[in-house]
Amino acid sequence: MTSPAAAPPPPAVRRRRLGWPRRMFSQVLLMQLAIATGVTVLATGLFLAPLSAQLDDQAMRRALAIAETTGTPRVAADVVGTPPSAAGPVQAEAERIRRTTGAEYVVVMDTRGVRWSHTDPAQIGRVVSTDPSAALAGHEVMEIDSGTLGRSARGKAPLRDGDGRIVGAVSVGIEYDSVRDRLLAAIPGLLAYAGGALAVGALAAYLISRRLQRQTRDLAFSDIAALLAEREAMLHGIREGVVALDRAGRVRLINDEAQRLLGVGPEAAGRPLDEVLGAGRTTDVLAGRVTGEDLVTVRGHRVLIANRMPTDDGGAVATLRDRTELEQLGRELDSTRGLIDALRAQDHEHANRLHTLLGLLELEMHDEAVEFVTEVVGVHRATAEQVTEKVHDPLVAALLVGKATVAAERGVSLRIAPGSLLPDRVVDPRELVTVVGNLVDNALDAAAGTADARIEVALHAEGRTAVLRVTDSGPGVPEARRELIFTEGWTTKELPSHGKRGLGLPLVRRLAERQGGSARVGAAADGGAEFTVVLPEALTDAPEDRPGADEGADGSAAGTGPFPSPAAATEESR
Repeated sequence: MTSPAAAPPPPAVRRRRLGWPRRMFSQVLLMQLAIATGVTVLATGLFLAPLSAQLDDQAMRRALAIAETTGTPRVAADVVGTPPSAAGPVQAEAERIRRTTGAEYVVVMDTRGVRWSHTDPAQIGRVVSTDPSAALAGHEVMEIDSGTLGRSARGKAPLRDGDGRIVGAVSVGIEYDSVRDRLLAAIPGLLAYAGGALAVGALAAYLISRRLQRQTRDLAFSDIAALLAEREAMLHGIREGVVALDRAGRVRLINDEAQRLLGVGPEAAGRPLDEVLGAGRTTDVLAGRVTGEDLVTVRGHRVLIANRMPTDDGGAVATLRDRTELEQLGRELDSTRGLIDALRAQDHEHANRLHTLLGLLELEMHDEAVEFVTEVVGVHRATAEQVTEKVHDPLVAALLVGKATVAAERGVSLRIAPGSLLPDRVVDPRELVTVVGNLVDNALDAAAGTADARIEVALHAEGRTAVLRVTDSGPGVPEARRELIFTEGWTTKELPSHGKRGLGLPLVRRLAERQGGSARVGAAADGGAEFTVVLPEALTDAPEDRPGADEGADGSAAGTGPFPSPAAATEESR
């Protein structure tokens, strides 16, 4: 016989443990209440501690003042001239003073300590129970002591006659129970004030804690610590730049990526944005002086996309994305499309020329066919020769030859200005290609479609300085816009496929200014625009300034090494 299955254990009941609360609101409130209660109790104790001593001192001083007032020369004369008696004048005067002042007793004694007055008439004529020697010696005495009437606050003063001789003493006592009653009577009022102060403190603590609760979204301290840790990890781990500003425009936070993109260090935190970045479009975008979404700005060699979001405290958070490579790809795509269009047009023109040549050959017009081919080939060869004779850097020369072909297909004549000469000692040909390419593209867009459309490029060297001048026959640039066109994002053209324009001329100016040069625009002599760029550090030293410059790296004469000059290469290709 099998035993019945054991019943499942009852579910465990979770007991709520009493302990320190988790929410920051509750923790702060409890801490503030504990502080307010502790301060109130401490203040009350510090006030009560000296209160008893102060009341004792007041009672003793009052007793001494009554004793001094009682010890008049008339009372002294009655002590000397009359025997101690319950019906004597001294007893009558002492009782009158006692009833008037509310003292517990007023005792007048002679120099032997025999009482002349007392609250209990039976004690008159007897010696006092406490030592009166100090008062009889001429000293004033204040003390808390016990006598025949119990514990009292006492004051003793010498009794002097009209000549100032001590003939006795006066002892006055204030009932000590009255002093204690005054102390106990003061406690309820003091506790009431303390309770009121505690209530105000508790209310203030609650209001502060509620405000803190709203500001912290009712989070616990552990949650806030975790959020801070996560924020640090996120800000320093993401590949977007983040810059946080306060309401005064100071940098409150800047992550590693933003430091890299803007070219600043961690010391930028806490400093004004204008001081960190200097004047410029990037500063204006981050500070909110330029508004919009996905704003384009240039910082050094980098093309950045910035977005800015205001915060509730009057500050803002700006994000930065590096668009340099994408922008370069977009511009290369535009150039490629332009080149494809030019090739398509050349293909069409080439087909027409072949058809013409075929017709001449079929008509057996051989001389005319030779003349036609010679003319067509000569035009292109003349353009290449003109460029390579005056521009010795291969990259820049190749760029200008290609631009001349594209310009010709768009009905624009591109030529090199007389007197131009760029030696083959460019420090960074890519930068110069960027400058020349942007200026020629802008000039081509401006001149295309105008009457007698033309572009003239002038290049010459002055020591290590390269000077570039590009003139077009377009409508020109109004004087009011001559500085505006160098601003990032400003353009009058339609947006290209990659969605951004207004970067070419700012990049040209940045490259020039980085070398201590300049980029400016003015009016050409016969209309149109004239762009002038000065690059002080674009070239290396002239050959005559370098030792061994007359010989190539392999010991051969300059220009006769394994890489011939562009002009020599042109001659060989003829």
